[in-house]
Amino acid sequence: MRRRLLAVLMVLMGAAALLLCVPLADAYARGRTEHLLLQRRSEAVRFADLADRMRTAADRAELSAEIGRYAELYGACVVVVDTAGETVARAGSGPASQAAADAGADADTASGASSAAADARRRALTGRSTDRLPTLRPWGPRTVVLAEPVGRDERVSGAVLLAVPTDAARRDVAVRWSLIAAGAVAAFAAAALVAAGIARWLMRPLLDLDRAVERLTAGSLRARAVSDTGPPELRNLRQHFNVMAEAMADSMGRQRDFVADASHQLRNPLATLVLQLENVEPHIVPGPGLDEHSRALDEAERLEELLDGLLSLARVESGTAEPGHQDVAQAVRDRVTAWTPVFRAAGLHLTAAGLSEELPARALPDAAGRILDSLLDNAVKFVPRDGRVEVLAARAEDGSAVVRVADDGPGVPEDQLALLIRRFARSPEHQNVRGSGLGLAIADELARGSGGRLEVRGNVPHGLVVELRLPPR
Repeated sequence: MRRRLLAVLMVLMGAAALLLCVPLADAYARGRTEHLLLQRRSEAVRFADLADRMRTAADRAELSAEIGRYAELYGACVVVVDTAGETVARAGSGPASQAAADAGADADTASGASSAAADARRRALTGRSTDRLPTLRPWGPRTVVLAEPVGRDERVSGAVLLAVPTDAARRDVAVRWSLIAAGAVAAFAAAALVAAGIARWLMRPLLDLDRAVERLTAGSLRARAVSDTGPPELRNLRQHFNVMAEAMADSMGRQRDFVADASHQLRNPLATLVLQLENVEPHIVPGPGLDEHSRALDEAERLEELLDGLLSLARVESGTAEPGHQDVAQAVRDRVTAWTPVFRAAGLHLTAAGLSEELPARALPDAAGRILDSLLDNAVKFVPRDGRVEVLAARAEDGSAVVRVADDGPGVPEDQLALLIRRFARSPEHQNVRGSGLGLAIADELARGSGGRLEVRGNVPHGLVVELRLPPR
């Protein structure tokens, strides 16, 4: 978002710089053109006065001397023509001379770039002075032509044509445009630095709030937005978020404390109840009463397992430990070794693969081992005798550590797979199997607390696959 904000600001500042610089540069070019016209027009008026007073050969010589000195000084070309277009006096050479010659030519022969010069001559012969020149820019025009009538009104007797080089004027325009461009670039750079600072000032509290929301979503109830910069609206948002997070953490903490306290407090009377049931068993005569007593004892033990599961879940959810580095392959090796005798006693075949190399990952302390305990415990409960359970540890393409537990048991229907990681959820076919229905829920909490995930899907041709993914170190 910060890059998008900067891009928008840069585009707006660039457009503003262009809108300011282009009119300024054009205004200077027009002003310099007008200045050149006024300078050279005053000289043309003086030459027109001399030509108008010309009566004798001495007057012609004086006019020729004046325009000669002018042409030599300014590198221009001056041509004086009569009403028939015949040249009366001429001075100067080079490109300016050619432009003046084109201006003095007949209108029918003037073409291309000389058409404007021929038009200036026609206007002068009708008594009108040149009042506008083409705007000078660094790339041209190289020569401009202006004309001044000799005489006034019905007494016009000719015209003075000046072909003036524009090198100096164009150089001035180029220098001034360079200064304007340099000023625009400097202003744009300064504005860009200011915009970057403003964007950082605006985005810092938002980024901090985003990180706090991400940590809170991941289960870290202590996450808070700490940035105290930015506009007042964002600071108010940060305060409201922290108040909300505090209230939510307090509420969830009270709920978890209640579950943990209730589970812990019920353990003692439940243990006493189980002990009393066991004590009265010798005094019950064989018959229906003994069967009922046995079922009551089983339910009490099941309730004890349920309380243990609730207590474990509360401890996992309220845990304050931070994820750290651990070797998943080593944890899997240890748990497979510990569970092998249990599987052998249950008539099941437990195999493991991919445990020869180190498999580092980031997870809560002993998360991989505790999750694998839940998965293997479920396999012992639900896989029939002579079934096979395979544990595989491997590195995924994205670098995460993957632990896969697959069995060839009966499995569960596709529409019930999502229920397996929900609390107290059990498949209808396995309602009578011992357990609290919290094993996979606790495993899922551990996986999510480690920044990973737990997935359950069907095996082919039958059975169940539970896959644990933990983020890389």
